[in-house]
Amino acid sequence: MPQPPLRLILGSTSPYRRLLLERLTGDFDTVAPRVDETRRDGESAEELVMRLAESKARAASAGQAHALVIGSDQVAVLDDRILGKPGAHEPAMQQLRQCSGRRVTFLTGLCLYDTDSDMAQVELVPYAVVFRKLDDDLIDAYLRAERPYDCAGSFKSEGLGCVLFERLEGDDPTALIGLPLIRLVRMLENAGYPVPPRKHDA
Repeated sequence: MPQPPLRLILGSTSPYRRLLLERLTGDFDTVAPRVDETRRDGESAEELVMRLAESKARAASAGQAHALVIGSDQVAVLDDRILGKPGAHEPAMQQLRQCSGRRVTFLTGLCLYDTDSDMAQVELVPYAVVFRKLDDDLIDAYLRAERPYDCAGSFKSEGLGCVLFERLEGDDPTALIGLPLIRLVRMLENAGYPVPPRKHDA
């Protein structure tokens, strides 16, 4: 008897990641992973996001069978310092002042966990933003228009965030939003889940 098709699960409740995954397929479930995101002593930003991506995928896989589970985690790094989510207007003002004229690297850890084989593909996908010189009037106007207080770096690249940028540097612009689709497609193919489905798989 043939196996049923693999189920796809997004281990995240982020609306940004859900919208990105919908570019590839609408056939997936979302599960909120419960993971302690505390950074460990001596852990680099790169190690942190890769560990948390896998932890989120494994946590979201609890009780799931015959599934591929996607986990992702992202941090923004300026001068080896992780920028958190600002949460409110004034911290966002301060964050964007710090970013003015600077290069900020967004590090995204991506994991695809196969519940059948207990195998996890884990990769790091960097993407950088070089900011324009920003004055307080522009920063304030941008923040009031978009209110990106739940976003690391205090901007939404898929929205008005482009008004802040000098240039972008990287291989996959979707990595900046938090789910690197180019890399994810390769992982899915490796796991036997091609996107879009091939004729013999449909």
